[in-house]
Amino acid sequence: MSEVPHAIGIIMDGNRRWAKEKGLDSFGGHIQGRDKIKDLLTWAQDAGVKEITLYAFSSENWKRSPEEVSFLLNLLESSFDEWIQDAQEKNVKIRVLGNRNKFSKKFQEKIVEIEEKTKGGEKGTLVFALSYGGREEILAAVNALDRSRRVTAEEFSKALWSAGLADPDLIIRTGGEKRLSNFLPWQSVYAELFFTDTKWPDFSEEEFKDILAQYAQRQRRFGA
Repeated sequence: MSEVPHAIGIIMDGNRRWAKEKGLDSFGGHIQGRDKIKDLLTWAQDAGVKEITLYAFSSENWKRSPEEVSFLLNLLESSFDEWIQDAQEKNVKIRVLGNRNKFSKKFQEKIVEIEEKTKGGEKGTLVFALSYGGREEILAAVNALDRSRRVTAEEFSKALWSAGLADPDLIIRTGGEKRLSNFLPWQSVYAELFFTDTKWPDFSEEEFKDILAQYAQRQRRFGA
């Protein structure tokens, strides 16, 4: 039987629908979703989870309205200093996965800053998938490798943006949808999947612990 997962991926879905139900604009849902991240990091550390990867801004999110994209990017950028402080207090390092070239120079500099200032974290890793798409990650790895010879799975993994991180043992998606939406397709092949109707701003510590308890009861055979 499985115990506490080493690495968890979370698809934080449902912010806009949550806001609509509350009579708010979508921006209010994104703010509430942002605030949930700090709580999650505390819950994960208390449970013994070492790595969390958050699907915070997908490559497809660029297709949203210019107003919403601008708000999301400003919200992320304005949150970096707070996340740096929280990560340093919890002795956690922060990584960012995704196509950074799509961001402004200032935003890219903030990414470098958040990684540099938290690189000494020894009690866990918080990963933000920003401008991330699994197919794009795989294509980038293919184009970076020497294709004149046979490449091993280990070499391919080292060419991915996620190099150095563990494959997720568990992926949670909030918001009621039951798909991975281009999230870590290479890394998630043996991940246990949990889907909840709870929208991300309402996701609670109680539900998180319940999912971990269900995970602990699963038999992970890895194809055997």
